[in-house]
Amino acid sequence: MKAEILALLRESDAYISGQELCSRFGVTRSAVWKAIHQLKKEGYEIEAVQNRGYKLVKAEVYGENELRSRIHTAWAGAELHFYQTTASTNLLAKQAGEEGKPHGALFVADEQTAGRGRRGRSWQSPPGANIYFTILLRPPIAPEQAPMLTLVMAHSVAAAIRRLTHMEAGIKWPNDVLLDGKKTCGILTEMSLEREYIHYVVCGVGINVAPQEFPEEIRGHATSIEAAYGQSISKGELLQYVMEELERDYDAFLAAGDLSPLLESYNKLLVNRNRRVRVLDPKGEWEGKARGINARGELLVERSGGTVTEVYAGEVSVRGSCGYI
Repeated sequence: MKAEILALLRESDAYISGQELCSRFGVTRSAVWKAIHQLKKEGYEIEAVQNRGYKLVKAEVYGENELRSRIHTAWAGAELHFYQTTASTNLLAKQAGEEGKPHGALFVADEQTAGRGRRGRSWQSPPGANIYFTILLRPPIAPEQAPMLTLVMAHSVAAAIRRLTHMEAGIKWPNDVLLDGKKTCGILTEMSLEREYIHYVVCGVGINVAPQEFPEEIRGHATSIEAAYGQSISKGELLQYVMEELERDYDAFLAAGDLSPLLESYNKLLVNRNRRVRVLDPKGEWEGKARGINARGELLVERSGGTVTEVYAGEVSVRGSCGYI
């Protein structure tokens, strides 16, 4: 009930009477008072005026009730688990996948002590600064289609950032979300197979939100949303938008069986497009000009002779010919 009361208070510019809350939820005034008191203890500033009711003054305290009051999607985040501190939300989601938790279960943490990025790299996960979450998916697709889910998530995150800030968020193929040419979001997708059948997929996301000091090795190509935007944002609202965009994008992907519904939009967001890139292939590095992705999520790279090579994200990395992008 706390999350529902919080949602009503946020949506109203006026005071909401205790009697209205009692009638809405079918509870006593004492139960309403207790819920309001608990929200205040969590850090929300709520005015209580006799004969007028309650009004929310401080609009957000990032946590379970905040997220439950915002996320109303059909399946993406419908089951929510919030942790102040955990080793890794991906580890939580994988355990939940083994335990039979439903498609769309969302695991969010304020701090990770063992966050990971692609290729085993660590991911800085300090408390209070960023968004860390993993969503559990049970897609009825073939294993070879699963890598496309990383591109679906990148598209959803970029769309959510644009929706909230109106900034030109872009994507560096396949899964880095950028602002001002610098990385603000990383995505790590892992899956569990059973005899060529996908048991589950976990898609973990870390979004840099607050201005912060990055490790020296990434300082030149990392940023945060608030540093680029120049003002603070609501982490709860951003995560709400990500879930809404993801639900729409994933359902479109599933219906088509590939990325064709997102192809035009993704390519517009692709910062590599029509730029020279260096393909870091274990068989030997080479350069060409990126021309966008195809419906399978492969990057189309035009070589000097005019031939186009389809680059698969699971095998290689791509960098700009003279830098990060």
